[in-house]
Amino acid sequence: MTGPLPLKAIADSVRSGARTSVDVATEYLDRIERGAALGAFLAVDRARTLAEAAAVDARVARGEALPLAGVPVAVKDNIHAVGFTTTCASRMLEGFRPPFDATVVEKLRAAGAVVLGKTNLDEFAMGSSTENSAYVACRNPWATDRIPGGSSGGSAAAVAANLAPAALGSDTGGSIRQPAALTGTVGLKPTYGRVSRFGLVAFGSSLDQVGPMTRRVEDAAMLHDVLSGHDPKDATTSARPHAPTAPHVGDGVRGLRIGLPDEYFGDAVDSEIRASVESAGRALEAAGAVLKRVSLPHTPHAIPTYYIVATSEASSNLARYDGVHYGRRHPEAVDIASLFTGSRSAYLGKEVKRRILLGTWCLSSGFYDAFYDRALRIRSLLKADFDAAFRDVDLVLCPTTPTPAWRLGEKISDPVQMYVADILTGACNLAGIPGLVVPCGTTGQKDTRLPIGAQLLGPAWSESLLLRAGAVIEAACWDPSFVPSFGSAS
Repeated sequence: MTGPLPLKAIADSVRSGARTSVDVATEYLDRIERGAALGAFLAVDRARTLAEAAAVDARVARGEALPLAGVPVAVKDNIHAVGFTTTCASRMLEGFRPPFDATVVEKLRAAGAVVLGKTNLDEFAMGSSTENSAYVACRNPWATDRIPGGSSGGSAAAVAANLAPAALGSDTGGSIRQPAALTGTVGLKPTYGRVSRFGLVAFGSSLDQVGPMTRRVEDAAMLHDVLSGHDPKDATTSARPHAPTAPHVGDGVRGLRIGLPDEYFGDAVDSEIRASVESAGRALEAAGAVLKRVSLPHTPHAIPTYYIVATSEASSNLARYDGVHYGRRHPEAVDIASLFTGSRSAYLGKEVKRRILLGTWCLSSGFYDAFYDRALRIRSLLKADFDAAFRDVDLVLCPTTPTPAWRLGEKISDPVQMYVADILTGACNLAGIPGLVVPCGTTGQKDTRLPIGAQLLGPAWSESLLLRAGAVIEAACWDPSFVPSFGSAS
């Protein structure tokens, strides 16, 4: 392999017999070994992956139609995959091996994909830098003294460094889109209910969505089509039929109305990021789209609303990790109280504890109405903002992050500054709409060039439009075959 190939080219080569799935998997496993210093992976099992690849070769030989034949995919370590541990980057789940595949992994394997391994994340997906991992901080391939974003930082770093051609992430408040923007990769957060959450370890159940992280928009579309659809094991998935998006990625944007929301282009956004995203807008305009200014007036309330809703749901979801129902049991516990407190104190990290405490407080008697109930009402207003905007425009274009990737350790001691990193992504999850991030340029810093990602938001079920617009931006602003020096040196 001379460079990162599109997923279709990998699958075509395996189906045609030009290469075997074992050949492809071996090459990526070797890359993972050489790139171990990035901290992108938490679990890799060479023998298991090669056996899975050999089974795909046997299926190809039998004539099975496999759209992802031999395509290696890395899986975020909060998504179950039989044969690998699921730790959520937490000591609480250290060594846990799930007895079943998440539906998304089941679908990937059915389509002929091969699981490369499990990728690093902020513990229980709670963070914006992947520094909250209980095992190792992940590094950005563009500059290894910087963070790759979070919480799907391991998936983003693996794809950016060409340690994997594609990966799965999860997005609760930007956890696919933010690391995609900071690593120069493509990240798609589907409409809530489009993709099954069965087998995804829950953080915020009304917010979480699984989605693809890839090098190219066409690759994201290809994975999205495999992952999408109703799942009887997840009552929140929609019965709405999924129309394939991959065949329409190249359809262009002529006649589409693209909104530029005033609230997302303010002074808090780095000037280079603002200019790069505006340049992406001009590329859409040159391709036949019409740009319009729009307003999303309740945007300033998105972060406090998100952190009340998300932590409240996390408080409920993580109550099960008590050393009895789930999770490791503290060995020195002598009664139920010491079992609960000992297990949670020893095996949960600071950020997870912080969010559990905040969520429990917001749900407690005397505070529920003032905080959680009010947050739900503001959530409705945020959704109404998007509904109103989408009556005037087809999509919204905006920055993904207010700054480029920051240095490791720069914000870890200040949780509020870390939370602000989600200021441009959280409203999408609160509204349940889809979002796509596509690289659109780099900063012009002399010492370090860092990626910038343009964010496209659309009404529910508009993934096809997002991918069409993303392909136009990619063609005009980005070379998806480029691998940062760490990845190419690997």
